[in-house]
Amino acid sequence: MEVRIEKLVYGGDGLGHQDGATVFVPLVLPGELVRIETISRKKKFVRGRLGQVVEASPERIAAACPHFGKCGGCQYQHIPYEAQVRFKTEILRETLGRTGRIQWAGAIGTHVSPAFRYRNRAQWKLRGKQDAAGAAPGNPGIGYFEAGSTRLIAVDECGILSPRLAETLERLRGLIWKSSILSAIDEIEAFGDSSDEKILLNLSAEKLTDSAESIATALREAIPFAESILVQDRKADAFELSGPGFLTYSAGGAQFRVGHLSFFQVNRFLVNALVEAVLGDSRGRLALDLYAGVGLFTVPLTSRFERVIGVEANPAAAKDLEINLQASGGKSPAARNVTAEAFLAHWHETPDLVVLDPPRAGIEPELLTRLKKLLPWRVNYLSCDPATLARDLAGLVGTAEAPGPYEIRDINLFDIFPQTYHMEVLVRLKRRT
Repeated sequence: MEVRIEKLVYGGDGLGHQDGATVFVPLVLPGELVRIETISRKKKFVRGRLGQVVEASPERIAAACPHFGKCGGCQYQHIPYEAQVRFKTEILRETLGRTGRIQWAGAIGTHVSPAFRYRNRAQWKLRGKQDAAGAAPGNPGIGYFEAGSTRLIAVDECGILSPRLAETLERLRGLIWKSSILSAIDEIEAFGDSSDEKILLNLSAEKLTDSAESIATALREAIPFAESILVQDRKADAFELSGPGFLTYSAGGAQFRVGHLSFFQVNRFLVNALVEAVLGDSRGRLALDLYAGVGLFTVPLTSRFERVIGVEANPAAAKDLEINLQASGGKSPAARNVTAEAFLAHWHETPDLVVLDPPRAGIEPELLTRLKKLLPWRVNYLSCDPATLARDLAGLVGTAEAPGPYEIRDINLFDIFPQTYHMEVLVRLKRRT
């Protein structure tokens, strides 16, 4: 069918209507007339694959990456970077209104990144010849999954990687082609430090066919800047570590130990700006960082508040959090191996500030209920999913007819993931007077 694209929606698709059905198709721009192939149809919902751009938007550009359109890693390389940020801002504003009934008329601050070479973390898939588009005969490929599938798209370059990670990918390709040492490995994750010099490597296999020691030795020869290597055998439920087990990352004026199994922000250019914005002008007696990770916000908060408590459920990240707090000279405790919900269930003191940086699913209803009972003076909510953000904000802000206990101070969009539909959004709330 042919369909006119009306707008972009969160997830990377364009939306249009045809014969009473709502149509979703990727790799398009608003205003374009496109011919699509129907992939699935459910009542009045059609998902399509782009076949031909009949009438192109004047904003459409040629993608910089030769793998764009097949590789599922990027969705927006056909859009100029300035327009990507504009579309994301529109998507955010609409999602807040549609999902949360939050009609924010104020400005949305935007924090942009270099459009390429920004990622300090990447996850690559490895598969055999029969599954890898573009893999050489007799050799596995390394790359990313095709959009919406588990079919590997082997890549020889990736423009969003930092220079060190791009070099890592190239060296891994070379090792794969000349050796079978990684034949059992199906996933490799790499994380680079703040100076883009040293890296951590996580490797995973369903069942290892070579020893973890021999794999680590081969990797160190091929990638001498690999600081630490962790090899997982999933069937044996075993991990083997070669190296210190962590990198040191400089951010926000502090040093952070980041271990193999800990999360850290992936855009090496926006970390400092993100820390500054989350902290803002906040100062006081007590702050809670309820999804603290390794302490990216917890540690700098200790210089602004008399007491700071970082809460982290992941044991690996909680260990890093505790060490980072000690190394910074902070005396604030870390609540280890406990969920934010469980922590707040037994907490009764009203904080001056609560920082929320939950996973994509957002915060649990019981945490929201408990938060409204505690009534901290300020809540700074950092989200990587505008839909769950809108849902949670609705419970805190309410509507014009039924206001909640909080009002929005400001909204900031951090373009942590250029060339993709993803966004990071910081909403700072204050208690209504």
